[in-house]
Amino acid sequence: MSAIAGASALQRPRVTTRTSRSPAGAVAAPLSIVRDPLRIVLFVLTILTISRVHEHYPTLAKLRPALLLVIASIGYAYLNPRYLTRTNVLRLWPMRLVAALGVLACCSVAFGISLGGSATFILGSYSKTIAYAFLIAVSIRHVRDLYTFVWAYVISCGILAFFSIFIFGISKSGGSNFARLNDLYTYDSNDLGVVMMVGLPLTLLLLTVERGTKRWFVVLTLIGISATMARSGSRGGFIGFVAVGVAALIIVKGVSAARKLFVLTAAIIALAVGAPPGYWQQMGTILKPEEDYNFSDRDGRKALVQRGLGYMADYPVFGLGIDNFTRAECTISPKLESLRTNGPIRCTPPHNSYLQAGAELGVPGFLIWVSLVMGGIFAPLRLRRRLPKSWRHGTKSQRFISGMTTFFPVAMVGFAVPSFFVSFAWMDTVYLMAALLTGLYVAARAQFQEDLSGSVRGSQIGPTKAVAGWRVRQSAWRWSMMASARRPAQ
Repeated sequence: MSAIAGASALQRPRVTTRTSRSPAGAVAAPLSIVRDPLRIVLFVLTILTISRVHEHYPTLAKLRPALLLVIASIGYAYLNPRYLTRTNVLRLWPMRLVAALGVLACCSVAFGISLGGSATFILGSYSKTIAYAFLIAVSIRHVRDLYTFVWAYVISCGILAFFSIFIFGISKSGGSNFARLNDLYTYDSNDLGVVMMVGLPLTLLLLTVERGTKRWFVVLTLIGISATMARSGSRGGFIGFVAVGVAALIIVKGVSAARKLFVLTAAIIALAVGAPPGYWQQMGTILKPEEDYNFSDRDGRKALVQRGLGYMADYPVFGLGIDNFTRAECTISPKLESLRTNGPIRCTPPHNSYLQAGAELGVPGFLIWVSLVMGGIFAPLRLRRRLPKSWRHGTKSQRFISGMTTFFPVAMVGFAVPSFFVSFAWMDTVYLMAALLTGLYVAARAQFQEDLSGSVRGSQIGPTKAVAGWRVRQSAWRWSMMASARRPAQ
């Protein structure tokens, strides 16, 4: 990889990054949300998929709008291929890993403990998730498409924050002595933390490039996300919040330390103001894990991990079968031996995405899934080293791509940490992030070519030399970008 980086550094041309003109000499398209039919459908689909706002309206939910939009977008894309990227997304490592997980999931149907259970899950849910991820990936042609889908995710977080603050109720549950969100019908309060911690860095990304009314919306969304994290009462979400804050301070470049601390302080204040009674006492139990039921209970997280590792050892190649962990807990679990003496048994979900991937798809599925998550953290940072440094202060499009290579890894940290406490391996979030990372590679190359072509045409160099130089340099850049994108960071 050092050789590739060296070749890229030596052969990459100097680009006049502040140019605002296209190859034809006209003013370049501004960075704005794309409004062609396919992008509009996928924009709405992303909002419904992430926010699940349609579940608030029973009549609308019965129509299954997300499924209808998936079908509509597939049909429209098939009839209008000109709206799709010309890049083969399967040549880029994120979508290769997504495809590999899809193949392993299908194989696990035949070799798992319940053919019907896995097949039903794939046909009813997972196939839609995979199709949605590929639709997003093939629909990102340039930076404006990528910008559109990032906005869709941030708007989704804004909707979830609004519902969490003004619609969903806070109450005490079970024997707990603190109040939290308990009346959710979209996400579990712990699941909500994963979605929001991915959205927080993407919201910060938009904050660096937006101005005016849009910026105020982004600020309100940022405050709403922080308040929602407090109202959720999720300890895993709180750990994710801390991890995102630390990652932002370390990873984010081009932003002064004072501004980082200001934004972080504002988020902490919003978290403190939104915290319900007993919140900080509950978060304090994180430091005393041995006193928590998860440490000693038969259905606690420690026992679940031990049983999950046992399932992996018993089914190392194809696993229990996708979505079969809960079924295994009530059919082949070691805790069945104590059923008669200790009362009824619970069919417990894994409560750990890494454990879920390994137990249900075996060791190969675990390695692929972890590579997808970890690669999403390190690969954009490697891409950032290959981008022109002038992009950090260039046009809005250049700053967005440069910022994406910085804030996307933080967003993946926001997924990697809290997903350790929830069953999120087969949910849409990580697959959408894989599609956005694929789109980042495509958009970066398209932006580079656009800048290069514009600077060549605006120069006084003769046509023969200019075109030849552009082709040689474009080839070197494409070779470097594709080599970087075909595999995750080690």
